[in-house]
Amino acid sequence: MRRPRVTAVCVAFAAVAAAGAVIAPQSAAQTAQASQASPAPKILHVAPNGSGASCTVARPCSPEAARDAARAVSGRDVRVELADGTYEMSDPLTLGAADSGRDGHAVTWTAARGARPVLSGGRALTGWDKGTDGTWTADVPEGITPRQLFVDGKRALRARGEACAANICDATKTGMTGATATGIREWRRPTGADAVIKVRWRDYHCRIASVDGDRMTFAQPCWTNSASGTNRTGPAWDSTTVDSSRYSQVAFFENARELLDEPGEFVWDAEDRTVTYLPRKGENMSHARVLTPVTEQLMVIDGAHDLRVQGIGFAYAAYRRPSTDEGYAGTQAGLTLTGASGPVDHAGRHYTKPSAALTVRGGRHVAVSGGEFTHLGGAGVVLEAGTKDTSVTRSRFSDLSSGAVYVGDTEPQPAAELAGERNTVAYNTIRGAGAEYTDAVGIWAGYEAELTVDHNTLEDLPYSGISVGWGWNQPEAQKSVLRDNRVTGNRITDVMRVEHAQHDGGAIYTQGAQPGTVVSGNYINRSAYGNTERDGNGIYLDEQSSYIRVEGNVITRIGYKWVSNWADYGIQNHASGNWTDTDAPALTGTGSTMNDNHTKLDRLPPRALAVAARAGAREVAAEQLRPDLARAGTASQSSTDGAATASYATDGDTTTDTRTLAEPGAWWQVDLGDTRRVGQVEVWNNTSMTTAGFDVQLARTADFADATTLHVTGRALRPTLLDTDAEARYIRIKLTGTGRVALAHVLVHPART
Repeated sequence: MRRPRVTAVCVAFAAVAAAGAVIAPQSAAQTAQASQASPAPKILHVAPNGSGASCTVARPCSPEAARDAARAVSGRDVRVELADGTYEMSDPLTLGAADSGRDGHAVTWTAARGARPVLSGGRALTGWDKGTDGTWTADVPEGITPRQLFVDGKRALRARGEACAANICDATKTGMTGATATGIREWRRPTGADAVIKVRWRDYHCRIASVDGDRMTFAQPCWTNSASGTNRTGPAWDSTTVDSSRYSQVAFFENARELLDEPGEFVWDAEDRTVTYLPRKGENMSHARVLTPVTEQLMVIDGAHDLRVQGIGFAYAAYRRPSTDEGYAGTQAGLTLTGASGPVDHAGRHYTKPSAALTVRGGRHVAVSGGEFTHLGGAGVVLEAGTKDTSVTRSRFSDLSSGAVYVGDTEPQPAAELAGERNTVAYNTIRGAGAEYTDAVGIWAGYEAELTVDHNTLEDLPYSGISVGWGWNQPEAQKSVLRDNRVTGNRITDVMRVEHAQHDGGAIYTQGAQPGTVVSGNYINRSAYGNTERDGNGIYLDEQSSYIRVEGNVITRIGYKWVSNWADYGIQNHASGNWTDTDAPALTGTGSTMNDNHTKLDRLPPRALAVAARAGAREVAAEQLRPDLARAGTASQSSTDGAATASYATDGDTTTDTRTLAEPGAWWQVDLGDTRRVGQVEVWNNTSMTTAGFDVQLARTADFADATTLHVTGRALRPTLLDTDAEARYIRIKLTGTGRVALAHVLVHPART
């Protein structure tokens, strides 16, 4: 490890630096008894520029020296206190079995009082020269591959282009067409660029290997692992590979000089070993601090026990694999298929987790609290390889390329010493994870028993919020150690963000039979809200999810189902006492039930508001629903196709649909019964996303002579929101051309007073 040195770091860390485990206060008698029973902790002092082995206040040492000194202490607790500043890590700080607490004592690595220590894997890029086109370029030292760039603490984007549709960029097992139409064949160095492809829940990033006329090939094994026929993901998953029928486009190509046209973008040129950046307004590259992640792991705890990590920051850790020929062949939730070959497997037993800033392997009674994980090229924390009785609490995660916390592994029946048990992820705040790898989730757990995921706040995520369980319905995964897990009191808002085009997930997602598991007291608001298709769930009991109780959750503004249990082999699931603003079909799983749920609400009652407010890392009021004037109105439409009557759009259920015949100027409307002041209209397209190119008319009179008209170009979303301030009794949705009007829901909200 390179000796740490003091530098500044742009990390908002003060609020959590002093946070830690909550310890019950002791009485004076207990304190006196404790001090007689055991000596005071041995305190070792560490500083970014520390040296030697004294580890005192006057002569602080390095983290490695403190670790070695702690090993010599016996008969009492040890506190390793890190002074303020940035610790530049060229290698991870590794803590093994020898660094454990012994004989009932604990070893604590913690921020010194008032300090904000940060372990950083970043390296500064300096010597920026301005070009005639407004870009700035810097040389990059050997050994550094800048996949991410942070300018004054703000993430820059790899320069990217537009989408390329499948009829131009036609992907096959061996490569792709489209080099001519996209201009790639004329690029100076096309082999430095990646194709980024999203298919349903999967995300792929593969580098261009060659261009021959209109045809491109890609780095191996990335492309093979992203295509069908590997027999390492399962035949069903071949329906979501880059060469499948569900592939619709390249989302974008990235990292080519020809694409650098937006402020805040950069390009890494591996041949010239330069980075070129187009500054945002107000950025001065002569003075800006520019960092790129280099060191992949910052702390590794391997086989240690009775160890605490409190109030320490982790920043600018790298995730190198996507920059190699492995690329990023996403399978699900931030895990990837790696290697040129591997065993036949259809249950995801051999997928690879992302690299993390802090990794705990085989830990026992390890407690991570009050940490700040930010500006990371990979994930925040991984607990794996039989870690037990370990917790990640009261920490903050923001601006991560991958997910925040990964708990457990992908083997359904591991040896006892490799089973994850009684781990806890609680009272953490997670925002902006999956910033680069958009298939990542906020909190992922594989095959865990007695896991607690409690009172976390998760916001602004591209895919699912919390994912617990693994294995689908494959024979090798039908029996596992999954059991007695608790997902309780979490606040999950603005997840499955539509702009990232990741589908088939939910705010809370489960897999596998896990007897005794409870999902309760969670507040979910806006999952896949504003979706472009029928997709996105609140609580998603996918595939073989079984024996799970879903109780007392508050679930609002969901793109499709508030709860989904679609497979008949996902058995004995029970949903009861939940509050939601829509409805859902009955659970399909054998023996599954729905009882006493409060559905089709247009206002949350006080009890639901109280449950929602208590959810999350801190108490915050829930977003109340807006009253729906249409629900008490009379709906009609220009014609009716079969049984798809007009009333389905006002029944409070986003899973039932109206439908007219195909005709010129087809329409649906609602009579509110009286003139009301309307502030907003929500238009939810049907499950087939039929309705497109229409006017929303608001009028006092039935002939619409005095109508206020709002036009929508293209398809209605789920929902399209139209703000207005109009006096109206009649609201009509009318095509401007020929076709059908088909709607899942129309809500008419009164103007706010």
